[in-house]
Amino acid sequence: MVARNPALPDNLAESIAAIFDQVQLSLANHRKNCVALYKLHQQAAAVTQTGSNGAVVRLVGERKFGDAFIGMVNRVLVVKKGSATADRVIRFIGSYVKFVNEKVSAEKEKAPKDPTSSISARLEDDADDTIASRFVMRLEDTYNLLKDGLMDRTGDKEVFIRAHAVTAISKLAGSEGPDEVDPGEKTILEVLVDVLSYDTAPEVRRAALISIPLLPSTVDAVLSRTRDTDALTRKLVYSNVLQSKLEHPRQLTIAQRELVIKDGLGDREPSVRVAAGKLVTSWFDVVLTEPSETEDFTWNGDDGGIMKGLLRFLTLFDVVGPGEAAAVDAVLSVFVTRPNIPDAFVFPESYWKELNPESAVLARVFLEHCLSEKNETRLEAASLPVVTAFAFLLQDSYNALLNVLQDAENVAFLNAGEPEDEEEEVEKREEERAKKEVILGELLRMSLKLDFMDEIGRRKVFTIVKDMVAHPELPPGLINPCLDVLKEILPTERELIRVVVEIIVDLREDDQDINDIETGLLGDPDMTQTTITKDKSSRRVKPREDMSLDERLEADVTDMRCLLLCIGMLERVDGSFEDNSTLEGILTDLIIPSVKRKELIMREKGLISLGLCCLIAQNLALGSFQLFLGQVQNAPEELKIRVLQVIFDLLIMYDEEFFSRSDDIAQKITGYLVQTLESEDSALIQTVLCVGLSKLMLAGIIKDPKVLTTLVLTFISPNTFTNQELRQCLSYFFPVYCYSSPNNQTRMQSIFISAFDLFMRIRENLDDDQEMITPLQFGLLLVDWTNPQKSAEMLKTELQSQASHVEVAADILGVLYDSERSDEVLKVLCQLLGHLYLAPGLDDRSIHKLNLLLSHHEEQSPFSDDSVRKIFDRFYTKFAQMFEREIQHIDPGKYLDEEFLELYNFIGVDPPEESSGREETPSVSSTLRSQSLVPSDVENSIEVPSSADESDEGTSSPTPGPQAQRTSNAKMTTKHRRKAPASPSVNEQSEGEMSELVTPVASVVTPKRKGVKRIQTPGSATQTSPLIRKKTRVNNARKTRSKKAPVTDDESEGDATPTKAT
Repeated sequence: MVARNPALPDNLAESIAAIFDQVQLSLANHRKNCVALYKLHQQAAAVTQTGSNGAVVRLVGERKFGDAFIGMVNRVLVVKKGSATADRVIRFIGSYVKFVNEKVSAEKEKAPKDPTSSISARLEDDADDTIASRFVMRLEDTYNLLKDGLMDRTGDKEVFIRAHAVTAISKLAGSEGPDEVDPGEKTILEVLVDVLSYDTAPEVRRAALISIPLLPSTVDAVLSRTRDTDALTRKLVYSNVLQSKLEHPRQLTIAQRELVIKDGLGDREPSVRVAAGKLVTSWFDVVLTEPSETEDFTWNGDDGGIMKGLLRFLTLFDVVGPGEAAAVDAVLSVFVTRPNIPDAFVFPESYWKELNPESAVLARVFLEHCLSEKNETRLEAASLPVVTAFAFLLQDSYNALLNVLQDAENVAFLNAGEPEDEEEEVEKREEERAKKEVILGELLRMSLKLDFMDEIGRRKVFTIVKDMVAHPELPPGLINPCLDVLKEILPTERELIRVVVEIIVDLREDDQDINDIETGLLGDPDMTQTTITKDKSSRRVKPREDMSLDERLEADVTDMRCLLLCIGMLERVDGSFEDNSTLEGILTDLIIPSVKRKELIMREKGLISLGLCCLIAQNLALGSFQLFLGQVQNAPEELKIRVLQVIFDLLIMYDEEFFSRSDDIAQKITGYLVQTLESEDSALIQTVLCVGLSKLMLAGIIKDPKVLTTLVLTFISPNTFTNQELRQCLSYFFPVYCYSSPNNQTRMQSIFISAFDLFMRIRENLDDDQEMITPLQFGLLLVDWTNPQKSAEMLKTELQSQASHVEVAADILGVLYDSERSDEVLKVLCQLLGHLYLAPGLDDRSIHKLNLLLSHHEEQSPFSDDSVRKIFDRFYTKFAQMFEREIQHIDPGKYLDEEFLELYNFIGVDPPEESSGREETPSVSSTLRSQSLVPSDVENSIEVPSSADESDEGTSSPTPGPQAQRTSNAKMTTKHRRKAPASPSVNEQSEGEMSELVTPVASVVTPKRKGVKRIQTPGSATQTSPLIRKKTRVNNARKTRSKKAPVTDDESEGDATPTKAT
């Protein structure tokens, strides 16, 4: 009897749908529904259909079940993230897949093992390869489909989708062959590197960082995340990637290891520094446990091998080159992480006889670490040498250095006229010299920490170090450490100057006997006289023109060494120039002649020496300042940087002499620095200028808003896009400057509109390959910098002053009355209104002023764009609701002072009748504006670059505000219409006088608000009333290029601008 085929349930789809309907309500019923769904799955799988040939079996029931199941899944996939019911369904799907796999695995374990039951066995035993080929082809198609889909999802707009796609595609990174990638198509590793480097979401970057394999092709991208903007991502580099995926630190190059130490231990976040410290300690553990192939040290300490392990650890870094700082930080990190390690240090006598760069650095770091912790007991237990014994160590180390230098001279002398040695031999001798120099430098730094109460040891060290400085063969890199030791030993600065001047004079004398030039070694250490011979200069006391070529070269070498000694000495002197008369001879005979030299290196050192002298000599600084300014004009980049640094040092040192005594001199200096910044193309020089100007403004020395405008525009200029050092400086400066003082915020508020107008002008003239931030982003920067909530004084006193944002709102509302501005600009300005801080508690005067500007805008200058009108109405409604009670109780007749009369005139309405209780005292916001430090001539007339196609008609675009004059064609009601005066013409200016600026400074004619305390123009004896000040029309920045430019500051100071009577 033939068995009947089970029938497919009629309500299969409804049953599956009912299960999915239950699982979205609660997580508690998921297990029960997994069992129910599995029973339906088994029933459907049992329904099959035999083909016509009787050999092929079709899984009809399982296909029906699969279609119904996929239909339920598709309904969930379209639901956005955040729906709790959809999340429960997704969790049920995952639970069911896991449940099915567990059931299948359990059934396989119970069933008898049949080698022919597996697919692989069938493929091997099947004579026909059709099944095998189809199976492999299907797998390949599935792989390609999966790969392409995941590659596309790495660019999805949803962050969590990109993160999951990156995690999934990283599993396929190792299975991709080179022949599988089409030309021009990126590999999986390249996609992961791009996501790791350029994805804007930190979650996606972290997913790529954790999933990407650590290979030579990806290690640079992984290490670049040590400077990621997200702190958690930076931490994962050390705690997850390098800690778990890096087997040995030598898998990285020396430069990469130093980068890890520098970025990790120098990070601003404590959690990142802790993770980096643990990574460094794990490196030390790896090096400590590995066997040493070659043991270079014969000494044995009682430290259990820790000191030798640290020496091997230091070989991971280039202590001879620029990696010394990273090596020191790494050792200190080990000391901090393992505080008991320094307790095991013991320095036997043989340790000092076998010094190498690593052991010298280790000894110095140990000494400084113990002194910083004030652990005298640990120092005594380490058996460090006393001062006298240390003097002999200095002597032996210096003799070894001189031996290396003498050997190099002998080889050069013997090989004169013959082919040069092989490059390897030259590099070997140079490396040996660098090692000896590092050892001696570390010993000199250790000498600074010694106890010089021992008079015999102090004198011995002084004698040795003094003769080292006087020796002409001493490497330049050791001059400053020697001078530090001399300053520590000598009692006063006068003694230090006297000793160094004597050495300089001896080097320049030509009447001294030259003795022991060939040896130059230290003799008997018990000798009390000078034990280091020094080579006297062979320079003759005769004019330079009479010298031979060899004599000139030798004289230049001697003068360069003397200048280095002079610079090092002056950097360590704080006393006045007049108190040290011995410096006058050095200034006359060495420094000034070097400044006059044509050779760049000599002139640079001479100018640096002269600048250091000026820092301790006020009269010399005032007399030499013009010299430094003249050197900036045509000097090369390196020299210009040095001279600008000297100039800023003098301006900060003598700020009263340069900025407080004469306004004319202050304006000239400020204008010169701004002009230099605008015309300079070098990124390094731009950075020096911005750093200097930032310091002067932050100290309150410069208060000119022109400088502030220039810095703001330089910060966002496309020309400084690649100058990261400059932008980092300014990104730190602006918040500190604005938040440190309400006056600084008021100054930033005063340039709000002018800076915005110039930003739009720059944006319109962008090249095709240049990019800038959007106008809204720029406006939000200015709004944030003028936010009174972030002011340090407001936070300290808990005052709720809103003065700066009230004035910003008034300025923006005044601009909205300009009908010639584009809808794009008006929309941005309306959007900025919603980001201003206007809270309850605002004074009635400010509320009335803003209400006047808001309430009359629709009838006087309505918007042509509905989207702009909606944004404006939203702000107006919010303002009216917030201050509804205050607006109802305000008596307009009380506010008829000069400021409000001009405001009524500006918006084109008649002022109300004066009431008996008229208010005379201005509000806090008006008082802040009246106490502004901005000169009226600077605020009202700033120079704007003009175009070559300007016509003779029209005026320039002024800074808009409530004080700007309404145009004759503005829409006014008949009741409140006032006749607007004709706009006066400005003096014509030749196009040749206008220069194109790199970052132009706002230069617009801004009528002064009435009611604001008038400020006397610098250099004038009278004050100008706002009633007779010239009124100009607010023009569109796009149209100002076809109009005449305003007169410049220089012209306006000399000749008064003609105005028409109102």
